[in-house]
Parts: sequence; structure tokens; C-alpha cells
Amino acid sequence: MPRGRRISSMSINESLLLIAAGVGVAFFAWRSFNTRRSANEQAERTAIQDAARAEAQRKAAEEAARAEAERKAAEEAARAEVERKVAREAAQAEADRQAVEKAQRLEDEERLAVDQAIARETERQASEENARRAAERKAAEDARQLAATRTATVAPAKAKTPEETVVMVADDSKVVRVKTGRLLGAQHYQVVMAEDGLDAARQIERALPDVLITDVDMPGMSGLQLTRQLRAHAATAGLPIIMVTSDSEQLRGEAHAAGVNVLLGKPYPEAQLLAHIQSLLSGQSCT
Repeated sequence: MPRGRRISSMSINESLLLIAAGVGVAFFAWRSFNTRRSANEQAERTAIQDAARAEAQRKAAEEAARAEAERKAAEEAARAEVERKVAREAAQAEADRQAVEKAQRLEDEERLAVDQAIARETERQASEENARRAAERKAAEDARQLAATRTATVAPAKAKTPEETVVMVADDSKVVRVKTGRLLGAQHYQVVMAEDGLDAARQIERALPDVLITDVDMPGMSGLQLTRQLRAHAATAGLPIIMVTSDSEQLRGEAHAAGVNVLLGKPYPEAQLLAHIQSLLSGQSCT
């Protein structure tokens, strides 16, 4: 083969080799570039994922911190509310205790004042009652003395007949009034009935009977009170009074002090009552 052709063939081969080498270099360069780019992309994706995870972790941490802060704030608020409630309840309990103590103190003071007032009133009433009894005893004694003086100095009047004699029966028992009225009516006495001491006192103010027969225990005004009242007035001081009671021995002294002329114990013989009426009307002394 001629030299020129050999050189030309070599140049072509070398060119092909150079081209092939260039293509290889380019391929390797392209593959290296792609590899680097893939690595870069992977690194970027990894970095993005890491950043996303970091952001998620940051947000989670922030959310956890916020939740924890809210929980602590809620606990603190609840504790503060409990403390305020406890303080309010303690203050209310103290106020209630003080109110109860004040009310108890006022009640004790009021009770003491009432007790003192009752004691003063009781003492006043006792003093007035003692004074009244003393005045009644004095009036009764004066009346007896006056009646005795009149009896001694004045000639006795002519005794009335039973038909002219008015006998008052004062008793809160209707049975006793009816029974005694029948007994006296059978003896032709004029009988006037009184349901109790007050009724007898009112009737005697209007018309004075000749003899009064009275029970001891009666509502409104007892027989002893009626007797004291009658003996305290000059117009009725000399009225003969027969008192009937179931405990004559116990009341004898009090009846005598009040001015009762005759004290009969229950039960009594009817003849005894009639005899006492006759004795009183004739001016004879009776016991």
C-alpha cells in the first residue's frame, strides 16, 4: 500500500479513535454529570425531607410547649379558683360564726332582760297583792267593828219572815244552785241565783240580799275575793255570808280573816244550813 494511503488510513483511524475517545469521554462526563445531578437532587430531597422533619419536629415541639403552657395555665387558674373558693368559704364561715355568736349574745341579753323584767313585775305584783290583802283585812276588820258597834248601840230590827227574806246562792255549779234553791224555796225564802263571784257582785250592787250563800272556788272571782270586796264597802259590810267548801278546816282561818260569818263543810245537813240562816237573820253569833 502506498505511503500516502497508509497515512490517510492512519489519520482516519486516529480520527475515529479520537472521536470514539471523545464520545467516551463525553459519555462518561455525561454520566458523571447525571450521577452528580442525581446525587445533588437526592441530597436536595434529603435536605428538604430533613428540613420538613425538622420543621415538623419544631412545630410539634412548639405545639407541645403551647399545650404544656396551656395545661399549666389551666392548672394555675384552677388552683387559684380553688384558693379563692376556699377563701370565700372561710370568710363566709367566719361571718356566719360571728353572726351566730352575735345572735346568741343578743338572745342571751334579751332573755336576761325578760327575766329581770319578769322578776321586777313579780315583785311588784307581790308587793301590790300584799298591800291589797292588808287593806282588805283592815277594811274587813273595820267593817266587823262597825257592825259590832251598830249591833251594840242600835236596837235590833224586827226579824223578817222567810217570805220577806232574800237569799242569794252564788255557785258555778248549776246542780248546786238548783238543789240549794229548791231547799230554800221549800222554806218560802226568796232565792236569787248567781253563776259566780263576779255575777254575785254585780247583782248585789243593784239589790242587796239579806243572806249570801257562796262557794269558795269559782271562776273570775272566788268566794273569798267576793267576801273581801263586800266587807270593804260600808253598804255591804254587814251582809251575812255563809261559805260552803269541801276543805273547811284548811280555809277556816282565811275565811274568818276575810269576814265569813259561817263556814260549812261539804256535805252538810240541810237543817244545819237553815238553822244558820235563821241565826244570822236573828242577829245571833255563828261560827
